Amino acid sequence: MRQINDDIKQGKLQQFYLLYGEERYLRRQYREKLQRALCDEGDTMNTHFYQGRNIDVGQIIDLAETVPFFAQRRVIFISDSGLFKSGGEKLAEYLANPGETAYFVFTENEVDKRSKLYKAVQAKGYAAEFTVQDENTLKRWVAGILTREGKKIAESTVQLFLSKTGTDMENIQMELEKLICYCLERDVVTAEDVEAICATRVTNHIFDMINAIALRQPRQALELYYDLLALKEPPMRILFLIARQCNMLLQAKELKSKGFDNRTVASKIGVAPFIAGKYLSQAAKFKTSVLRSAVEKCVEAEEAVKSGRLNDMMSVEILILSVLQ
Repeated sequence: MRQINDDIKQGKLQQFYLLYGEERYLRRQYREKLQRALCDEGDTMNTHFYQGRNIDVGQIIDLAETVPFFAQRRVIFISDSGLFKSGGEKLAEYLANPGETAYFVFTENEVDKRSKLYKAVQAKGYAAEFTVQDENTLKRWVAGILTREGKKIAESTVQLFLSKTGTDMENIQMELEKLICYCLERDVVTAEDVEAICATRVTNHIFDMINAIALRQPRQALELYYDLLALKEPPMRILFLIARQCNMLLQAKELKSKGFDNRTVASKIGVAPFIAGKYLSQAAKFKTSVLRSAVEKCVEAEEAVKSGRLNDMMSVEILILSVLQ
């Protein structure tokens, strides 16, 4: 990220940029920065956007070879193409010897660093990975936004806020906007404000449901399940999230038993360190054999629905109760 900021500040823009990783908000922010730096405002003749997996690479190369119309460069933005995982060989060959006025900005969620296209961008441009931000970074970001709006917030309240929003900065921003509007006439944001206005993610309900199972509270676990149904969450999506949670807990517990610290566990299961801490705390309430059995029961529940032996709603109910046995 610093490299991109330096390139823009110094006016030494590279011909190719690749923005990739899980953090959509930061990818979008830096793409917009590059667009402002690379393109003249309102220039639709030399600024082009492509999205999705069905783009015509030959057409893009032809466009890149076309001399810009009364402008310094022709800029091509390509998003979510999948070309950095497969099918990008032809474009990689072009990028090895591109037209001098052709500039590319790629935005992808996932890339294969072994691909020819990734290596081509790295050779003559810059690839920036945008990962999930750690807890301290998110806390500073939230506090900074509220400070600019003339509001204060205690660290414990920020912690509560993040427990509801998760680490997705796009979701955090939307919830912050709601919170700022709700507290418009006051300069201190309280825990009561957060509880009143911020939506709890579905995954938080799943976390609480697993906690209820660990504490052998079947009524609480089922009430949380019915709450999700009332929110119009499909039973099969709830089943998927339960299976995912149990699998993450199993992985975290096994990694911890091998002596890995929280940060390494977080890296290996693909979550922020403070989220990994929550997983490890919850995983400690279960035996490894119970978690492994829970994952297997999730697979059995899905098969029961797909084979028609049970309807989806009943299948999840039975799953919740069977894990408690």
